[in-house]
Amino acid sequence: MIRLPLAATMALLFSAQTAFAALPTFTFWPNGEAPGAKNSPVSFAQVERSKDPTLPDRAVTGIRAPEITVYAPEHPNGVALLVTPGGSYQRVVLDKEGSDLAAPFNAQGYTLFVMTYRMPADGHAEGANAPLADVQRAMRTLRARAGEWNINPHRIGVMGFSAGGHVAASLETRYDEPVYTPIDTIDKHSARPDFVVLGYPVISMDKAIAHPGSRKALIGDTPNAEQIKHYSPELNVNAQTPPTFIMHAVDDPSVPVENSLVMFNALRAHKIPTELHLFAEGKHGFGIRGAKGLPAAAWPQLVMRWIDSLPPSPQG
Repeated sequence: MIRLPLAATMALLFSAQTAFAALPTFTFWPNGEAPGAKNSPVSFAQVERSKDPTLPDRAVTGIRAPEITVYAPEHPNGVALLVTPGGSYQRVVLDKEGSDLAAPFNAQGYTLFVMTYRMPADGHAEGANAPLADVQRAMRTLRARAGEWNINPHRIGVMGFSAGGHVAASLETRYDEPVYTPIDTIDKHSARPDFVVLGYPVISMDKAIAHPGSRKALIGDTPNAEQIKHYSPELNVNAQTPPTFIMHAVDDPSVPVENSLVMFNALRAHKIPTELHLFAEGKHGFGIRGAKGLPAAAWPQLVMRWIDSLPPSPQG
């Protein structure tokens, strides 16, 4: 391992922070804070968890005013991805499943919108629906402002990882559920994603396969049958659910691969176009940096080829 002098390390860290600060970032609720945040006692905090300035690993907690950071390509192809990173429904990680994705996707013309979202157990007025309210509003905002980023409003997908995969799967199955009061003309736009990418996603609230931390954050220790169904996306798939790409490592020790299997089976049962990639190795949260040297490293190319193969959205 090469150890950099302290001055060089600080220079790299400052350079990374400067680069992130220069990226276009905006809130998507009219007053910055989400309306339901008024009930929450949490305070925003951001920490850098990496000691290697060349591999940033920022995590945010206490989210009250969710934001979107734009990673725009030099030559947009008109396709956009709203990215919901993971964090066990305790935090949102901004790099491993956020900024790291920009290089391969921007190179092929994809515009990435990496968002933060509120936590289900942070005391917001929407309760466990706070993340869904945020991602619905974010998707509607991208549609309403698509022209600003040269994207096709009918070619906007959502890509979620781990707990963020549950956010994305909730959006694809509950995009039209009224979880917040409409505010303005943005809320007249559809929140239905045109396609969905799920990376090692938290899906089911079935205790046998659920991710324990996410399950507790969403439905507590003693949920009833209706809560379990409502927050299990595989039980809410229907004929209008959008095409979905799923990937997972079989050796995932945190979120059992059965989560992806039950979602895949539900999509197939409803004849929704779906593609599933299972990798023998990768553990949990491999993203891009954790997949180096493994077959799983091919996943960005697999995703982009799949998106390119999709027919025009019925919204288009």
